[in-house]
Amino acid sequence: MRGSDSKQEAMFSYVSPEARIATNHPLRPIRAMVSEALVQMDRKLEKLYSATGRPSIAPERLVRALLLQVLYSIRSERLLVEQLEYNLLFRWFVGLSVDEPVWDHSTFSKNRDRLLEADIARELFEAIVEQARLAGLLSDEHFSVDGTMIQAWASHKSFRPKDDPGGSGGGGGRNETRDFHGEQRTNDTHASTTDPEAKLYKKSRGTPSKLAYIGHAVSENRHGLIVGAKVTQASGTAERSAAIEMLAELSPPGRCTLGADKSYDTRDFVRQTRELKVTPHVAQHLERRGGSAIDSRTTRHPGYALSIKARKLIEESFGWAKDIGLLRRPKVRGQRKIEFATLLTFTGYNLVRMRNLLAPGFT
Repeated sequence: MRGSDSKQEAMFSYVSPEARIATNHPLRPIRAMVSEALVQMDRKLEKLYSATGRPSIAPERLVRALLLQVLYSIRSERLLVEQLEYNLLFRWFVGLSVDEPVWDHSTFSKNRDRLLEADIARELFEAIVEQARLAGLLSDEHFSVDGTMIQAWASHKSFRPKDDPGGSGGGGGRNETRDFHGEQRTNDTHASTTDPEAKLYKKSRGTPSKLAYIGHAVSENRHGLIVGAKVTQASGTAERSAAIEMLAELSPPGRCTLGADKSYDTRDFVRQTRELKVTPHVAQHLERRGGSAIDSRTTRHPGYALSIKARKLIEESFGWAKDIGLLRRPKVRGQRKIEFATLLTFTGYNLVRMRNLLAPGFT
């Protein structure tokens, strides 16, 4: 018998989002890891709010929602809130019941400063890394380091002389005409009026200059999990300086190795890593004037070739962060907010990798 296409609205629903989500859904192990980390951060989150007054939206829900934005490549917070209205999977992950109203998208903007002030993104990142360590997924002897350009949410038209930020554009309107071709522009004389912390940066010879930041990461070589991350202003020496700072913060228990590409092959960087009791397994830049800072005392060992091969794992994390995550061009401005997005993105990457490693049936 043919079924009826008529629809009858139900007044009540007795099915919870939990019952709607398949037991083998890939988000289940990720939610469990995130919930465990947030429980550990409870005291830190408690200090963000006053003991009196009207109850706020739970910060745990905001953090879970921002992770969904990373995991599902949702390009804006407006679209994220729209998804939360009707997507039962998202409601379940965040912790919303079917009937609960969703907050306005501006809530993220209003609460981001609060989360930034307490460095919640880094706390969550480090809590997930600690879970990986306790699960035996991390190496504490072999690491890789690299950096990537993160394009700023600012246009070339906003890059104006510091002594004349108004410029001499014509045409009027929001998007006024401005011809800067042939103009000598440097970071010393110009700054972006939209994002003053962004710097004009060229990734390599023959590529166009863009307003950008540099995202840095340290991965361990066993499974390619990210164990350290930060964002700096763009410059030719930023990658090497940030690598030394992150190594000092990691403080591995004994001697370790560090794989890196040719851009790290300088005498200062090699000397600084050795002072930290780290063996630099840096790819040799033989075309550089003066030759490579890495000699046969390092390259003759079998571990050197293994580090050069394992170093490619960190490239996978950057590829995921830009194709799936938020790092191709984050829609926030300022170094601290870019770092917030970077830490959330690498947290999402680690969660996906850990889920696949710990529960292969969910891949």
